[in-house]
Amino acid sequence: MTSSTLNLPVASVAAIRQTFLDYFAQRGHSVVPSSPLVPGNDPTLMFTNSGMVQFKDVFLGTDRRPYVRAASVQACLRAGGKHNDLENVGYTARHHTFFEMLGNWSFGDYFKRESLRWGWELLTEVYGLPPERLWATVYIDDDEAYEIWTQEIGLPPERVVRIGDNKGAKYQSDNFWMMADTGPCGPCSEIFYDHGPEVAGGPPGSPEADGDRYIEIWNHVFMQFDMQPDGTLKPLPAPCVDTGMGLERLAAVLQHVHSNYEIDLFQALIGAAARVTGCADASSPSLRVIADHLRASAFLIADGVLPANEGRGYVLRRIIRRAIRHGYKLDCKLPFLHRLVDELVAQMGGAYPHLAASAARIAGLLQIEEERFYETLENGMEMLERAFTELAASGQAVLSGEVAFKLHDTYGFPLDLTCDVCRERGLRVDEAGFHAAMERQKTQARAAGKFKMERGLDYAGSGNEFVGYGALQASAKVLALYRDGVPVAELKHGQAGVVVLEATPFYAESGGQVGDSGRLHSGSAHFAVADTQKIKADVYGHHGQLEAGTLAVGDHVLAEVDGDRRAAIARHHSATHLLHLALREVLGAHVQQKGSLVTPERTRFDFAHHAPLTPAECVAIEAQVNAQILANQPTEARLMDLERAQQSGALMLFGEKYGETVRVLDIGSSRELCGGTHVRATGDIGLFKIVAEGGVAAGVRRIEAVTGAHALAYLQQLEAQAGAAAEALKAPVAELLPRLHTVLEQVRALEKELAALKGKLAAAQGDELLAQAVQVGAVKVLAASLQGADAKALRETLDRLKARLGSAVIVLAAVEGGKVQLAAGVTPDCMARLKAGELVNFVAQQVGGKGGGKPDLAMAGGTDAAAVPQALASVAGWVRERV
Repeated sequence: MTSSTLNLPVASVAAIRQTFLDYFAQRGHSVVPSSPLVPGNDPTLMFTNSGMVQFKDVFLGTDRRPYVRAASVQACLRAGGKHNDLENVGYTARHHTFFEMLGNWSFGDYFKRESLRWGWELLTEVYGLPPERLWATVYIDDDEAYEIWTQEIGLPPERVVRIGDNKGAKYQSDNFWMMADTGPCGPCSEIFYDHGPEVAGGPPGSPEADGDRYIEIWNHVFMQFDMQPDGTLKPLPAPCVDTGMGLERLAAVLQHVHSNYEIDLFQALIGAAARVTGCADASSPSLRVIADHLRASAFLIADGVLPANEGRGYVLRRIIRRAIRHGYKLDCKLPFLHRLVDELVAQMGGAYPHLAASAARIAGLLQIEEERFYETLENGMEMLERAFTELAASGQAVLSGEVAFKLHDTYGFPLDLTCDVCRERGLRVDEAGFHAAMERQKTQARAAGKFKMERGLDYAGSGNEFVGYGALQASAKVLALYRDGVPVAELKHGQAGVVVLEATPFYAESGGQVGDSGRLHSGSAHFAVADTQKIKADVYGHHGQLEAGTLAVGDHVLAEVDGDRRAAIARHHSATHLLHLALREVLGAHVQQKGSLVTPERTRFDFAHHAPLTPAECVAIEAQVNAQILANQPTEARLMDLERAQQSGALMLFGEKYGETVRVLDIGSSRELCGGTHVRATGDIGLFKIVAEGGVAAGVRRIEAVTGAHALAYLQQLEAQAGAAAEALKAPVAELLPRLHTVLEQVRALEKELAALKGKLAAAQGDELLAQAVQVGAVKVLAASLQGADAKALRETLDRLKARLGSAVIVLAAVEGGKVQLAAGVTPDCMARLKAGELVNFVAQQVGGKGGGKPDLAMAGGTDAAAVPQALASVAGWVRERV
């Protein structure tokens, strides 16, 4: 297919995106899907911030792909760490948190000539940009690129600008790209679009280059050198090409608008935001912020990130809360952001199918986060307004760091949100004071969080050797002893303390797995180990009590782990890995571990998910875990460097810090990094059974499960309970459910019959009570008891009495099982002076209760049945005071 046949209308963002991919696919490029916003191959990056991130290992030579040419449209995020555009979003025409990067790559295949010629052809012949509006830059020493532009493509030399400084820091230039201080690097060539003389600004390289007239739309990076430690450039054997073009910027040019927020995609999102917030001004900067932050938060959630108080989750929370604050600024006081997900999916779901597949989960998590923040947002804004008033009165322009920290700590205001509000008022925040207050709190928390038994343990010796993966016994020398946190030379019979050994088979609590218990023997000395905890990363403390003899520093002991307890822990720990795998397979790849506790009795696993598990999902998860157990596959643990572990596909936890060497554990089909103790084969687990599932925090669920003998005991207990229930219902266990349904139907029928009888009894009593009404001014007052009435009967009787008495105030009481039920009613003509809610509360307080309700009808309860007659007698006086 020639370029002329691709010269189609490309007005919409969707068409621009697809045309780019089609163009390069026709030139032998493999179209590669966008990688997740959370980089899988680069722990140094918080988020994917460019298209080349997923190819970084290819450029470094540690990975090979089955293709040498690639093209993609990459979802990118710049809202944390080094690349952070968050505070500029909504204030400029082109800053975003989330954006899409069009890119094409050559891995040792084509180079500058093809890259630049195709770039020119795509922009001018396919997208139809006028050539006279395009400028190019090259690195100052890159004669090859300059000649391609001027002699082969035909761009006038005055519109090809050399950028760089060959007098000083030669390679620290916008037009020379470096991956790091050493390694692959090379010159760049950028393409600019001229918006015309009516827009302020000068061409690239000029003093006025920061203006908006000339906008960079495409950067071509030519990786042709290997930067050496001494600063010299060594030519790469296979030069590569890496290009990047912002989709939003290109769309603005092609759609003849100046701001990215005026393109069709953003106009649709801004229009939806205006509808749900009730904002009549479609040009409001707040609507631009909401539209941008909707994209960022939705894509982050789709890629498995959840709102949290640290790491990536905190960046997500900041973005969501900033969007909520701008909705609040538009006087929208109810959750709204989740209602925009459908419009986002309509605009971008075709290009990103995982976004559409995750729509319900995204909307659910956004709603939860919105509802949580709305609970504190108004109070926080009121605090800010008071602070602003005080600043204005004192003539100051800086909000104190203490106030900003209180907003963060008490009301959940991220610092940049507070800075955002202050900037709108022409104020700034004392950020140094904020961080000082934050550090004080962290210091206090660290001090308070130390284990009591480890407080004061000052160990400066060598680390322990852990030998417990392959053995439950080991001979070892006692390196240190502690009693009440103080080093001692020996422990005597009956004393509690901590023992540090040269080597140990005891596993110290770590990674959610509890510490081992067991015994230490040395001659006549017997030390019972109740728990094992880490004093330092490589120093294990054996906590317990000396039951016999004397134990001294320098003694040699036989350390014996409680084998049965260790085996039970191992079964539950190994099952946890299989559970994690099953959760991801049944619920989706968004499931992430958020915490765990592995004990001999059960496993507790917290994970990211937006909704309660259905019974069918629990059954499917159990079935998958037990299928892995029945397969009886051997467990394998390998030590390898972190990079190899990543390449092997081992599951790693977001935010977790790993050393250079890690332990990769294969259990069944699960592969994760783990330092815990495990079964030799999956069949050793025996049986897996979920015993509980519930929520523990916003977007976090918890499963508790049992294995082995504990699972058998649990099932036997259920069987015994089912047998007892069957015996009580006089039915075989197999017929328990239908028998239970029959009994429940009988109970419901009897309850219905009883309610009808109570209603008839109350109605009969109501007729008799009419004569007890007394006249208070122009109002009839009736206060009486009904025998055998429930709340429903009280209300129905009260309504009938109001209809028959005319202008009336009525209080009815019923006592059952020592508890008092009250109902108060006032006819409409009396409600200007008399309120049923006030009356029923007056009566309820006399019978040990309280209540309230509407002016015409209110209910209450109480606990003092003996006080009912006197309380009813007080009603007439209460009415008399008010009429």
